[in-house]
Amino acid sequence: MTRFLILVPLLAASLTAPAYAQNLDLGASGPPGAPPTPVNITASGGISWSQDNQTVTATGNAQAVRGDVTVTADQLVAHYRKAPTAPGAAPAPASTTGVPADSLEQGGGQLTELDAIGNVHIFTPTENAWGDKAVYSMDAKVLVLTGHALKLTTPHDVITAKDSVEYYTDAHKAIARGNALIVADDGRSIAADVITGYLSNGPTPAAGAAPTSATSDLSDAGSLQKVEAVGHVTIHTTSDTATGDEGVYLPPTGQARLGGNVHVIHGPNELAGSDALVNMKTGVATLLAAPGGQVSGVILPNSAPPSGAGK
Repeated sequence: MTRFLILVPLLAASLTAPAYAQNLDLGASGPPGAPPTPVNITASGGISWSQDNQTVTATGNAQAVRGDVTVTADQLVAHYRKAPTAPGAAPAPASTTGVPADSLEQGGGQLTELDAIGNVHIFTPTENAWGDKAVYSMDAKVLVLTGHALKLTTPHDVITAKDSVEYYTDAHKAIARGNALIVADDGRSIAADVITGYLSNGPTPAAGAAPTSATSDLSDAGSLQKVEAVGHVTIHTTSDTATGDEGVYLPPTGQARLGGNVHVIHGPNELAGSDALVNMKTGVATLLAAPGGQVSGVILPNSAPPSGAGK
C-alpha cells in the first residue's frame, strides 16, 4: 500500500453533529501558531503527484486520515497551490536525484480542494456520511456530498437526501436537498424538499482554559439549534402527522411551527388551518386559524381530535 503525508489542512464536514460528538471536519488546524496536523493518505493502487497540475491522486481503496476523521473512496484527489515563500527564505532543497524535494511533505503546499470519488465514506467514532462524490473547497469552506443513497448518521438522528448534502463551515449551516428527511432515534421525523440545519459553535471552554489538542475542534462539534424546512413539509410525532408548505423546528425545546396550507392528522381526524404549533417531544399539535379565518376539519365521533383544535 502506498502512503503519502500532507502537512496542510484538509476539510470534510457534517450535517447535524450533536454536542460533544466528533464532527466530520478535517480542517481544524489546532491552537493558533501550532503546526498543522498531518493528513495521512494511503491507497492500494498507488499515489501520483503531478507538479504541473498541482494535484495528488490516490487510487484504489484510497483513505485520508486526520485525527479522528477518516475519508475513504475509490479515488482521492487533493488540489493544492504552492505556499507563498517568506521574504529572504531559502528555496526548497533538491533531492539527491536532482528532483525537487516533496514540497507537500515539507509543508510547502496549501490545499485548495479535496475530491473523494466513488463509494465515499466519511466517518468519526460517532458519525458517518455516505455518497458517491464529495468535494470540499478550502477557500469557500464548503463541502458538497452528492450521489445515490446520500446518508448521514449521528448518535440520535439519521439524515437522508436525494440530490445533495452541503455543509458551510463558517456559517455552521448544513443543507439537505431533494426528498430531505431527518429521523430521530425515537421515531419523530421531519421531511421536506429542502431542510437547513443551523448548529452552534460547540461547547464554550472554561475561562482561561487552553486548547487540549491540535484536533480539539474535531471532538467539540456544535449541537443542532434550528431546522428550517421548505416545500412539502411533513412532521411525524408519536401521535400526530402535520403537513404544511414551510416549517421551523427548534431541537432544544422540541417546538415546531408549520405555515401555509397546514393539516394536522390524528388517527381518523383531520383539521386544516393556516399555522400549527407542534411539540415534537410530547406529540401535542395545536392548530391556529389565520386572522379573520377559522379552523376546519373532520372529526369522527368517539375519537379524540388533535390537541388545541379550534384555537
